[in-house]
Amino acid sequence: MRLFHVSEEKDIKVFEPRTPYRKDIDQSKGMVWAISEERIMNFLTPRNCPRVVYHKRSDSTSEDVEKYMGKRDLNAVMAIEQKWFKEIIDTKLYIYEFDTENFELQDENAGYYISYKTQIPVKVTEIDDLFQELFKRNIEVRLVPSLWYLFDEIKESSLGYSMCRMGFAQDREK
Repeated sequence: MRLFHVSEEKDIKVFEPRTPYRKDIDQSKGMVWAISEERIMNFLTPRNCPRVVYHKRSDSTSEDVEKYMGKRDLNAVMAIEQKWFKEIIDTKLYIYEFDTENFELQDENAGYYISYKTQIPVKVTEIDDLFQELFKRNIEVRLVPSLWYLFDEIKESSLGYSMCRMGFAQDREK
């Protein structure tokens, strides 16, 4: 297993545990968050870029797979709003890899791991072409005017999904 943190910040030397901002997580302890290699694709965009990423699970129906992914053998589909296209082209990301020793699984579906200890990255990789990085990982990128129809439909499907930064998505009416 490999664990990562994706950031637009260059040269982070130390990751200190921070109190989570989400109210559904215990806020009495600071944490360092990491993402599994399998789900890192969900974070290969600018931080605030809203996105709907979905993938086939072992219990996904063939109807849902064909409807939302087609007949190709994809690892996942990432839908982003068209207005983010230029920002994705202009953004560099840094992938920080951690030693996995002090991490524990927080959310299996999302691929989230947490550590209550300070972490020092063991490796940093710069990504300057986000689209190419997604394509290299066999992710199909779809540019859409609005994410809300997918947000509603994918949640009701049998597919696995991640829906990030939807607060920055176009209004539902558009």
